[in-house]
Amino acid sequence: MISHRLEDWLAYLERLHPKTIALGLDRVRAVQAKLQLSPTFPVIIVGGTNGKGSTCAMLEATLLAAGYRVGCYTSPHLIRYNERVRIDGRMLDDTALCEGFAAVEGVRGDTPLTYFEFGTLAAVWSFVQANLDVVILEVGLGGRLDAVNVFDPEVAIVTSVDLDHQDYLGDTREKIGFEKAGIFRPGKMAICADADPPASLRNYGKDSGAQLLCIGHDFGIQREPESWTYWGHASTRSALPYPIMRGTHQLSNAAAAIAGLEGLRARLPVSQTHLRSGLLSARLPGRFQVLPGKPMLILDVAHNPQAAGVLAKNLRTQLVSGKTIAVFGMLQDKDIAAVIEVLKDQIDGWCVGGLSGARGASAALLASLLEERGLNVLHSTPDIAQAYSFACREAGEDGRICVFGSFHTVAEVLITRGAKT
Repeated sequence: MISHRLEDWLAYLERLHPKTIALGLDRVRAVQAKLQLSPTFPVIIVGGTNGKGSTCAMLEATLLAAGYRVGCYTSPHLIRYNERVRIDGRMLDDTALCEGFAAVEGVRGDTPLTYFEFGTLAAVWSFVQANLDVVILEVGLGGRLDAVNVFDPEVAIVTSVDLDHQDYLGDTREKIGFEKAGIFRPGKMAICADADPPASLRNYGKDSGAQLLCIGHDFGIQREPESWTYWGHASTRSALPYPIMRGTHQLSNAAAAIAGLEGLRARLPVSQTHLRSGLLSARLPGRFQVLPGKPMLILDVAHNPQAAGVLAKNLRTQLVSGKTIAVFGMLQDKDIAAVIEVLKDQIDGWCVGGLSGARGASAALLASLLEERGLNVLHSTPDIAQAYSFACREAGEDGRICVFGSFHTVAEVLITRGAKT
């Protein structure tokens, strides 16, 4: 297929492989070899259950502040596919994305690729054409068998390990930790920002010969009233500003980013000034994103128990005089009951909306799970936009609306508000 229209390519990618997710590297490696994709720039791979996107954003912003040419590939997107692929902080336009897709299609032959695999190869092809200094790749799912793992990282970061995608990665932290650690490489820097990493991750790091550094042991954080200090095996960075991205967990993500940058200091040195600039400029829509106005609007893509716990903590620490109304929508293959349990004490009323597609949970299912727990369901509708509209009326000027449960849920509200990323 050859087309100059991005929407045509994306529709083609969606039907190219019979499965949305098909873990394994053989097919991706075969097409990679045909493309002769062997980047000469250093690659940073970022994995983890939660915190991947924030860590990528901080790495990207800091390296850009230092004057380097930077590529960044993340997923999923909120509104436009273009959000996934950035060069020098700017989204690739439709034409550039189509050129990457055409390059992959031109050599793929009869090798089936999933939507994510195809997009990963196209993104890295674009990065190679641009002759960049460094590239950041975010893991899509797991790590060991994820498409980005066909590329060898100079630095690999695992931000956190918790239960999610259990059908693919396993039903324990030990099993999931093993999959996350699959991005580690012999002799290369491996960073773990989980305060309690599974033994499987530690063992993988040791057995692989990676230079594993764990938060709280090999690097860490010292909090101060107006600033914070990063300490690590190679240096100490004092008087750092708190990240502009909200949430107490962002310090762990920031520390992981700094530890990763320390691993590249011989090739890509970063000054204190550049680091400060990166922490103060890195932004990521939908991660405890607070939009001013009345009522206050909070957007958070939290869709698993660990992320919901972070959201609950952030809500507790934020003062509000009125009610907190949830706009809630999730995918049915997520642990919906656990997310509700973690957040139930922070929500005064729930406006639930159904998500479309085969994986979307219906409003009826969400409402029934909430009502089983005696929680206050204010409104139930098949449409997230309607749930948001009802929440706006219910919250009042002194209240706040918290939109969470899925990237799809946050995206629907952003589209309703006319937002552009």
